[in-house]
Amino acid sequence: MSEELNKEIERRRTFAIISHPDAGKTTLTEKLLLFGGAIHVAGAVKSNKIKKTATSDWMEIEKQRGISVATSVMGFNYGDYKINILDTPGHQDFAEDTFRTLTAVDSVIIVVDVAKGVETQTRRLMEVCRMRKTPVIIFVNKLDREGRDPFDILDELEKELQISVRPLSWPINIGAKFKGVYNLYEHGLDLFTPSKQTISERIEIDNVNSPEVDRLVGQQDADKLREDLELIEGVYPDFDPEEYLRGDVAPVFFGSALNTFGVKELLDCFVKIAPAPRPIMAQEREIRPQEEGFSGFVFKIHANMDPNHRSCIAFVKICSGKFERNVNYRHVRSEKMMRFAAPTAFMAQKKNIVDEAYPGDIVGIPDTGNFKIGDTLTSGEVLHFKGLPSFSPEMFKYIENADPMKSKQLDKGINQLMDEGVAQMFTNQFNGRKIIGTVGQLQFEVIQYRLLHEYGAQCRWEPISLYKACWVESDDPQALEAFKKRKHQFMATDKDGRDVFLADSNYVLQMAQSDFPKIRFHFSSEF
Repeated sequence: MSEELNKEIERRRTFAIISHPDAGKTTLTEKLLLFGGAIHVAGAVKSNKIKKTATSDWMEIEKQRGISVATSVMGFNYGDYKINILDTPGHQDFAEDTFRTLTAVDSVIIVVDVAKGVETQTRRLMEVCRMRKTPVIIFVNKLDREGRDPFDILDELEKELQISVRPLSWPINIGAKFKGVYNLYEHGLDLFTPSKQTISERIEIDNVNSPEVDRLVGQQDADKLREDLELIEGVYPDFDPEEYLRGDVAPVFFGSALNTFGVKELLDCFVKIAPAPRPIMAQEREIRPQEEGFSGFVFKIHANMDPNHRSCIAFVKICSGKFERNVNYRHVRSEKMMRFAAPTAFMAQKKNIVDEAYPGDIVGIPDTGNFKIGDTLTSGEVLHFKGLPSFSPEMFKYIENADPMKSKQLDKGINQLMDEGVAQMFTNQFNGRKIIGTVGQLQFEVIQYRLLHEYGAQCRWEPISLYKACWVESDDPQALEAFKKRKHQFMATDKDGRDVFLADSNYVLQMAQSDFPKIRFHFSSEF
């Protein structure tokens, strides 16, 4: 068993693609799927003329707006490797979904727009990677458009992302004069032919000084390329895969995802150097993928993968051992044994039933309300995984039913969407009204849209003036009781029934903190 397990673990590569909105994340995902033979025609994210949209953006609202609003999971085989990609939403209103996704991957590809450089969302996500010591590869995208000098981009990456970089491919010109990319990792020259659907040819070159290069790209560009490469060899130390695995250095590739260019070099190098599934810390101990006992955790719940069935699916990341269909596993939080007759593997919205899965894989388990984000499944041992918090929301609105005939549908819809982690719901103890808290305005629109189109329920938003919601607890039950009495108008409970204090201004929050020294105020739900 263990030899088979080791072999399967070694060929797994599980990673997330992250970036600021519009840098080309979903387009890059599409092209990686194209190489894996998982799709045969790649769809662009923004295009009103053709009806083909991106495979990973399958929700109706994603197709309309040309953005991703939910993390999608896709698996495919490439050569001897099994690759699992998680395409995350770039929009900052969905940052929480992305942070949680980063707990389920072993490495990350960051997409950077050559014209805009490093943007705010990229910076925030990189902080999470640094904190977790996740290995990072950077793909500089959109080289077929005018942008900045590649050396300037490298300097900015080092400064903004606080990580050493090492280019493994190098562009010949940029924008309208873009001619191709020289691959430093495998010493090959890729000539650029703009094509959104097919894959460009590559030419093996042993020596960049050969006259063949002059013939292919013109003497002036060939001389410039040689100068650049000399400068790179002089400035940047040789690439060391061990440093990359420790999270100390980030390899950089250049290309154009829309034109399927530079993507294959990225993928070929990625499968060779990226880490196989790694050990994960639970609260009890460190869990190694090679262990015989199965363990895994729920990092995301998605309602309505199929609108006809109102089904919820819990995404489980497998951490150790082998997951098998129809075998009893322990659900640690409820202490029940459960077996799953139809676990699925994903290709965005398309699902196939799987009989077995290995560490690094993501399986979807049909959920009838048993799971919460952060739940653990094991073959018997009691384990709790850390690092899946909900953050304190920053925008609040009352949610009201706009159609009294559909109150059942509205309740069901809200509960399923809250379990998914799209936003958070608090029930005001004073008047019993439901308050939805989000990180950004766009989430309110998404909730309203999905309630109407997936559940047939209409809601309307009413304003409420709040500054912060924070979880409160105390070792002294009397102090907590006194606090709740004094602040009864501002007390609420979250969906798990925990006490939440709704402060309507920063001043009120600071006063409460100084007036009640025995109360602890938490700004994330993990405490």
